[in-house]
This record gives sequence, C-alpha cells and structure tokens, in this order.
Amino acid sequence: MKKLVFSLALLSLVFTSCTSSDDDVAVTPPMATGDITGDVAASKTYIKGTYALSGTVRVKSGVTLTFEAGSVVTADASNGADALLVENGGKLNIAGTAAEPVVFTEKSKTAGSWGGIIMFGDAPIVSGKSSSTGAPITTATSEDGTNIVYGGTNPAHNGGSLKYVRVEYAGKKILDGNSEMNGFSFYSVGSGTVLENLVSYKGADDGFEFYGGTVSAKNLISYGNTDDSFDWQDGWQGQANTNWYAYQTGAGNFGMEIESKSVNNAFFPKVSNITLRRAAGTITEAGNPLEVDAIQFKKEGNGEYSNVVISGYTSANATSVRIQDAATNTNQVLTGKIKMLNVKIADNTSLWGAGTTTFTVTFLPANYTTSTTATGAVLTPGAWAIVDGVNLLGNL
Repeated sequence: MKKLVFSLALLSLVFTSCTSSDDDVAVTPPMATGDITGDVAASKTYIKGTYALSGTVRVKSGVTLTFEAGSVVTADASNGADALLVENGGKLNIAGTAAEPVVFTEKSKTAGSWGGIIMFGDAPIVSGKSSSTGAPITTATSEDGTNIVYGGTNPAHNGGSLKYVRVEYAGKKILDGNSEMNGFSFYSVGSGTVLENLVSYKGADDGFEFYGGTVSAKNLISYGNTDDSFDWQDGWQGQANTNWYAYQTGAGNFGMEIESKSVNNAFFPKVSNITLRRAAGTITEAGNPLEVDAIQFKKEGNGEYSNVVISGYTSANATSVRIQDAATNTNQVLTGKIKMLNVKIADNTSLWGAGTTTFTVTFLPANYTTSTTATGAVLTPGAWAIVDGVNLLGNL
C-alpha cells in the first residue's frame, strides 16, 4: 500500500510539472536595431525597432521604403547633414498609430540638427512668370540645398502614406549656410499621397512646407518651430485639408505664410478646422518685429480657410490676417479669392492689416466672417502627440 501511495504521488508530481512547463509564455521579441544610410535602391521594410539615420538617405524612383509602428529613427548632427529624402517615383510608407507613432528625432535634441522628411513628386506647380512671355513657369529647383528640379503634370502623384509620424529638431541649414530644410518638405507632391496625423516638433525652420502640388494633409501639429508653423508657395492647391494646429512658443514667425510666386491664379487651397496659438513671450526668429501675424498672404497667395481659432497674436505689430502687398490685395482679396470663414479671435488680436501704408485692405463681409463658436482643430490624443512627457495638445 505504501508503494502504491508513493507511486501515485510521484505520478501526480510528474504530471503537474509537465503541465506547468507546457504553458504558453508570452515572450516579447527584442526590438530590431540597425543603421539607415545611403541610397535605398530596393524596396525594404524596417520592422518595429530603433535605428540610426546617417547622411541623406534617398529613396530612389520605383522603390518603396516602409517603417512599422513604434519605430524610432535617430539622426546625429555630429555625423554631418542627415535627412530622409524620397525622390520622384519613390514611395515612403510609414504605418504608425496613435499609441505607437513612428518618431524621427536627433540625438542632441537641438533644433536645426537634421533635415527632416523631404518628398518630391511630379504634380503641377507655378514658380513664377516668364520675363519674356509672361507665361507661368512650371518647374523650379529645390531650396533645401539638394538642387533637385521639381514640378510636373501629374496631379495624382502618389508618394506613399505617412500616418502618425513625428519629426523632431529638424530644419537644418546645409551646404551654403542659407539653404534650409523643414520638419516636412513636400515638393510637387500629388493628391495620391496620404498625409495624416503628423507632428513637426521644435525645428529651426518651418514645421510643414508645401512647394506647389495637389496633396492634402489631415491632423497636423506644428509645435515650437522657430520660423513659420505652416508655409507654402508655388501655387499649392490641396483641397481636403483639415485639423491643423500650431502652437508657437519660444521663437516663431507666422502661424501660416501663404504665397504663390506672384502668379495671379484661379486655383487655391482649402483648409478647415484651424487653431493658431502664440504663447506669451514668444519672439520672432531673427528679431523682426513685423513677422508676428497669425496668417500672412503675399505674392498672390490665396485660399479658403474655415472654422479658425486665433489667439496670442497681440503684440503692437500683429494681426490675424496680413495682406503684405498691393497686388495680393487687388487680385486676391478684392476678387474674393481669399476667404476667412467662421473665425474666432480669442483675444484682442485685430482682424486684418496691410503690409504698407500704400493700400487699404477691405474684405467683403461675406469673405471674412467672425464667430464666437468656432472650434478650430479637433485632434485625437495619444502617444503620437506627447514628447518627453509634454502633451502637445495641452494648449489646443
């Protein structure tokens, strides 16, 4: 009997041990690591991981570069000029989420340390007028120091998909010391490209700049960039833009700077749900007391902007909307090509002003409407909008 009891106890122990060892145990795989450098000449996917970016990495035509959610890519200013550049015909697919954005940052966390994300396409642009014929010029050379010619005839250009992407500490001056890169630079990018839930954080130039093209962008945050929060030229004409939020702090110029290379055009962009805020004590980038407006239109810039909230642009020289030159006033304001609809001024910022005393700005009542109920941008909270514990949406 003792032998039988002992045998049963032993069998029970063996059975219990086997069952325990066979239980499924969740094991978190290690994060991938590696260097990203040189030309990307074949399509490649970087799985979730931490990577080092070195030099100007170019995604070549016909190639797709993909980053999975949760990846962190770090540049290093001590190694030279770093940037991620997508050539016309190449694609960049970044599949971040609100909880796991894809972050591009720089080791020293210093504004202007690298070149950000640059994308080229072949959508239409207008870069000026011919001095001999007066016809629009439809190509230009990039101002980022790479000297790439952009402009084309393909409004549906597709440069890929960028979702939940944050770029930090970009805006580097390169080569001649004057050419600058932004957080995000879009040259001739077309409407087939998806831009959603993007953050440009504490760069040394513009947060987002569009150089012509037809692409639209949704859910943008430009936070603490020392030049303009949003900027465009070359006749950019995106039509489905919404939920743009700018918070200027420390140093910053215009909330939005809008121009069209002095070409009086029949097309213009549309942006809805805009919040532009300027923190108390914010100075201009170069100490220019005149570059402090919420929105500046110049060189025939135009567009329709609706459900807008503006606050903090209260210095002696600031206004909600500045029409910088007489041509823009005559050809854009007076013809109704600039529309400011449902605008809420949250403090004593004035409605509009002229760049010089040689002309007077007068909007038709239907083209500049004010409101006490405008809501501005509406953005989803999450890790994508948090940097070093600071919630970027805290002042929205």
